Amino acid sequence: MTVPVLELRDVDRHYASGAKKLSVLDGADLLLNAGELVGLVGPSGSGKSTLLHTAGLLEKPEGGQVFLEGEDCLALSDRQRTGLRRSKLGFVYQFHHLLPEFNARDNIAMPLMISGMSRRLAREKADTLLKELGLKDRGGHQPAQLSGGEQQRVAIARALVNDPRLVIADEPTGNLDPATTERVFASLIKMARDEGAAVLVATHNMALTKHMDRVLTLQDGKLTDFTG
Repeated sequence: MTVPVLELRDVDRHYASGAKKLSVLDGADLLLNAGELVGLVGPSGSGKSTLLHTAGLLEKPEGGQVFLEGEDCLALSDRQRTGLRRSKLGFVYQFHHLLPEFNARDNIAMPLMISGMSRRLAREKADTLLKELGLKDRGGHQPAQLSGGEQQRVAIARALVNDPRLVIADEPTGNLDPATTERVFASLIKMARDEGAAVLVATHNMALTKHMDRVLTLQDGKLTDFTG
């Protein structure tokens, strides 16, 4: 039996709001398999980012369990969870968060070098990803010299350079025009499919949901199938 890449079981997450408790996740369940692309939709404030942060081991829930390839992540130490994030997770955000002082190649190579790979090998892999994303001639450019779509494709390459098992994307095309959105999202899908990664994407752009295997909505703290 294939083990899911990501599994959330009965996850609870709440915040204090004055004297009251604001429940954001209330028994949320999710299974995400290798090679699967799942969309997450819902109105602003529904808790999509909280769910992504929980799935990405950036926040600890008050209840429930989070498994990554069968490993109980909440039973691990903070240091062990950080290690899992570095080795098995890739993140793409609405704002690309590229390092302005480094060129595109080194922005992509940075996670590999942090993990101990030599600069030469890390740059070689970065160049491979740049070529796959249609940015072969842009590796030596600083982020300020790239268009918004190019910057976001560099951010996607950076998220995938460590061959993550799970890619989490939070409004990855939120700042892009429609034509660039389609190109950038197609790049994300292709690279994730090629690598066999599971992908969880939160978006307000309903036009993107046609590319996804499943679409879920977060309502009243629970995940359900989106019916449109």
